[in-house]
Amino acid sequence: MGIKVVNTDVNGNRRICGQVKWFDPVKGFGFVVADEGGPDILLHANVLRNFGQSSVADGAIIEIVVQETDRGIQATEVFNIEPPSGSSAAALADFEDIDPELIRTAPLEPARVKWFDKGKGFGFANIFGRSEDVFVHVEVLRRSGLADLQPGEAVGLRVIDGKRGRMATEVSAWEAALKLEQS
Repeated sequence: MGIKVVNTDVNGNRRICGQVKWFDPVKGFGFVVADEGGPDILLHANVLRNFGQSSVADGAIIEIVVQETDRGIQATEVFNIEPPSGSSAAALADFEDIDPELIRTAPLEPARVKWFDKGKGFGFANIFGRSEDVFVHVEVLRRSGLADLQPGEAVGLRVIDGKRGRMATEVSAWEAALKLEQS
């Protein structure tokens, strides 16, 4: 099939690396292209949710377990997601005058999404236990490897005081954030 296999288990499921072709959280699915080519791999929203995310950015690098079914190849588990390699290297204008070290070392804090409008390109979240809104820009979301956020979704945020008040510099699914903090 031409798919680079990272590992195969006793059930014939294969662990592979690839890139998210597209993912639509409204439709509840998307597709992954394996690094070594081959047919598109179905990525269902439930598999992504089991990893702790409700969306994934187009172009993100993903490590998954796949299995062959009568309907084609499908992802059954997600192990790792890296933001798209083409993410804009230039900092957002909002972060231009802020020390990059401050942005990088901001603590990861638990938060809940208040609302997010992908069409408008932004939304807001609240750090648990605090009432102030934290501004979340769609480009920060995309550079974090996510495509969208849902109201009430638990996330991890790195937050700084910026030109628009409290601003997220990084967003991660809360389950993924817990894994990062524990390692």
